Amino acid sequence: MSEQDKTRQTAGGRLGGAAGPGGAISRRGFLRRLGAIGAGAAVFSTAICQRARAQYGAAAPDGPTLEQLTAMYTDMLKIRMWETKIKDLILGGGFRGVAHLYVGEEAIAVGVCHALRRDDYIASTHRGHGHLIAKGGDLGRMLAEITHKATGYCKGYGGSLHITDVSLGILGMNGIVGASHLFAAGAAYGIKVKGTDQVAVSFGGDGSIQGNFFSSAANSAAAWKLPWIGVIENNGYQIWVRAADVYGIVDLAQRAQGYGIEGRVVDGNDVLAVHNVARYAVAKARAGGGPTIIECKTYRWYDHYGAGGAKIGADGAFGLGYRSDRELRDWMAKDPIPRFRAFLVAEKVLAEQRADQIAAEVRQAVEDAAAFAKGQPLPKPEDGLMNVFAQGAVALRAG
Repeated sequence: MSEQDKTRQTAGGRLGGAAGPGGAISRRGFLRRLGAIGAGAAVFSTAICQRARAQYGAAAPDGPTLEQLTAMYTDMLKIRMWETKIKDLILGGGFRGVAHLYVGEEAIAVGVCHALRRDDYIASTHRGHGHLIAKGGDLGRMLAEITHKATGYCKGYGGSLHITDVSLGILGMNGIVGASHLFAAGAAYGIKVKGTDQVAVSFGGDGSIQGNFFSSAANSAAAWKLPWIGVIENNGYQIWVRAADVYGIVDLAQRAQGYGIEGRVVDGNDVLAVHNVARYAVAKARAGGGPTIIECKTYRWYDHYGAGGAKIGADGAFGLGYRSDRELRDWMAKDPIPRFRAFLVAEKVLAEQRADQIAAEVRQAVEDAAAFAKGQPLPKPEDGLMNVFAQGAVALRAG
């Protein structure tokens, strides 16, 4: 069995499996130790830590604590409920512009971003709200931005596709397919020059590896052993074209081999599997081991953009001509959020009552964000001429 096949086989069922062979212990086995260790103790992901340390001398963290596991569940709910709010705003006429919804893919953003530090960088895509939320983005400021309010992240002028917060290491969303990979590789080059132990992560869909942006990023990262991690969110479709119709390979991470980069394939609907392979790649990059490409198999519940086929108060977009409703229902049955909740409850990380309480708190936080955004002022027309130059503004002229 090949290394990649081993990765695929273990990714959905073992805590350490996605990070490589040898010493993998089941998640249930890991979490059973918590009863003896006590609340707040670390979950030891032995396979990942030992392999990263042995190969790269990496000081890998020992694993997510109970608090971190709860935070991961909370952030997945934030993404789901926030994006669902955007969908309902689109359908209700309370939203202008375009939004690409991330619902169904929450485990990837959370699994990856919870393996990062605040000073690590991420470069996002047109479908990037989930990445920003998982990296610590403010729900109210994000909603204010995409509803074009002056207090949004980009003062209302960036909209959905360009939200940026450099203070959180967020280099911004981007409407150019694949450009995120080049941005993150550039940030990784800067890290290499500065000599810090930061890492830079790029997110991109299955179509993002088709062009020169990805090729340039991967080639440079491999040649210079940059601390770059390319995350491919393979949701099966490039806009309305089935990925299987335009690729001759099933696992897109195989492309990594052509650049001399380690590639990993993981179940993108399993947040712990994603988290563990991300932790491995991060520890490797921090130790100077170079780049990793991670392909996450997942599915988007809504159309490429907008809310065609969707309804207020209901999940999923049905009746779309390029995919079947049965296919959507099959993937909705693999919903990463109840899957993770059931695991946390079964392992006594969360009680059902506490899980319900978290959901209620997040729902209220999203409503508060929506109320905040609704009450914010619109940008002044002359503010559109700010930030044209390093200092000052362009003079407003008539005609």
